Amino acid sequence: MPAKKRSTKKAPLKAAKKPELLSGGNPQIAKADGDAPVQAYIDAMPGWKRDLGRRLDALIERAVPGVHKAVKWNSPLYGVPGNGFFLGVHCFTKYVKVAFFRGAALTPLPPGASKDPHTRYLDIREGDLLDEAQFTAWVRQASRQPGWTVGA
Repeated sequence: MPAKKRSTKKAPLKAAKKPELLSGGNPQIAKADGDAPVQAYIDAMPGWKRDLGRRLDALIERAVPGVHKAVKWNSPLYGVPGNGFFLGVHCFTKYVKVAFFRGAALTPLPPGASKDPHTRYLDIREGDLLDEAQFTAWVRQASRQPGWTVGA
């Protein structure tokens, strides 16, 4: 009996599915550690928020070399290895919220208060001018604070 020929054709690659946008335009990205899921989140941010996400990510990387990145609960988190997360980003309908988890220890205080006495927020709306020097100073200060640790 002759041997069966094996097909050399490869199955076509499936196109990558675009992440679903949740309420307020927040991208739904699976929990994962590393730069890749954070970049997937940023790439899925709608409209003007995408450019802002890229800008924030670059500023954070420059301010904290070797920053640890992850996506948890559909939000990029930034931390210091062994010290936990110090900052998170989340998309809302009309703004992007940056959460400094130990923001109450920053000088000057980021403008947005929280129910958590340690957390402070920076809300960035379309057309707002981002004070990159101040943001970078907050990021550096926040990275030196005890971070927020989360389970997988």
